Amino acid sequence: MSDFMDRLETRAVKSRELALYRDLKTIIAVAKPRAPGLRRLIRAAKITEFRGKEELAQFPVLRGDDMKRMRDLDPPFGGFNATRPGLLRRMFPLVLEGHAKDWWGCARGMHAAGFTRGDVILNSFSYHLSAAGHMVESGAQMLGCAVIPAGSASIERQLDAIETLQPNAFCGKAAFLDLLLQKAAELRKDVSSIKKAFVFGAPLSQHLRTSIEARGVRLRQGYATSALGLIAYETDGPHGAVNDGMVVNEGLILEIVRPGANEPVAAGQIGEIVVTRLNLDCPMLRCSTGDLSMIMPGASPCGRTNIRIKGWLGRADQAALIADRTLLPSQVLAIGARHAAVQRLRLVLRHENAREALLLRAEAPRENAALVSELGASLKDVTGLEGAVEIVPLGALPDDGKLIVDERALA
Repeated sequence: MSDFMDRLETRAVKSRELALYRDLKTIIAVAKPRAPGLRRLIRAAKITEFRGKEELAQFPVLRGDDMKRMRDLDPPFGGFNATRPGLLRRMFPLVLEGHAKDWWGCARGMHAAGFTRGDVILNSFSYHLSAAGHMVESGAQMLGCAVIPAGSASIERQLDAIETLQPNAFCGKAAFLDLLLQKAAELRKDVSSIKKAFVFGAPLSQHLRTSIEARGVRLRQGYATSALGLIAYETDGPHGAVNDGMVVNEGLILEIVRPGANEPVAAGQIGEIVVTRLNLDCPMLRCSTGDLSMIMPGASPCGRTNIRIKGWLGRADQAALIADRTLLPSQVLAIGARHAAVQRLRLVLRHENAREALLLRAEAPRENAALVSELGASLKDVTGLEGAVEIVPLGALPDDGKLIVDERALA
């Protein structure tokens, strides 16, 4: 098996960037007249042409609430679909699938996980009103693999299918694979045919990876959403060990932005994952996944030249409810924008003397009574709630992208 699926994975960084923005420009030109929701946002952003990063950065980041509003305004897909519903391959409650080969982009991650022509895959992702099962199907078809559509069948039925059909590969959630292997040992079912697995749909802990690989299954993970397909995937180093981080899939423009905001963070900083997917059926521009990560420095040891992300580092949606009010990361950013001396902020929700309380921690060069007072006033003005303010030294707050931390459960 070749180390790479095609030459796109090893092209020069500048060539990839030029090709991505050239394709974006073409897709927008074709899709804009057909997709009213996309057209409205482009007009509101006053973008005349997508030539590069600067124009794309003018487009607003689309988060979950934004997408819901647009779907309510223009059902079923918010006016983002450039292909009419009746001409699609499949439709789900929130997303769609077109007819292009490997429409979800899953094949690259599966190939990097060691999947190749002639493999037989047990696909335990659901097929019913869910995109995940079909994401694997599209990748398997591209690679020339057979699929056992196990879906949501019971563990016992899936174990019987493994014994009968002898799949050598697995796709699904890692936790289900671990449970499947444990149950096989209890029932003395032979599942030794499965030698490799490609998993996504939930964060993969080191404990879970170790548990599965101890049973002789080579495990690699991907990062995917139903709206954007496969976003990134793990790769192998020169000696077969898994590399740190995940390589971003081809056909995507990935940014890391300040949580709750639009502007990208500096390289190496943690922020919110925002993806532009170059897809003619449903072009998604600056769509937030709601997850936190960071872009890793340097090229991957595997030889692929696309950027890498660290992997899943938590949720960007840190909204919290206190005193019948919802606190948002964007509010913390609004407070920070008022005070040039403040480098980083963190709003902490906690219990104090058996009552709920707010504490605003602020990084500043030096403690200043006037700054404490001003921050307190801004906190009240922006959130409508009073709270304590604590000035901490520069670098004292963790660089983990979290703007709101709820410590009430700890109490």
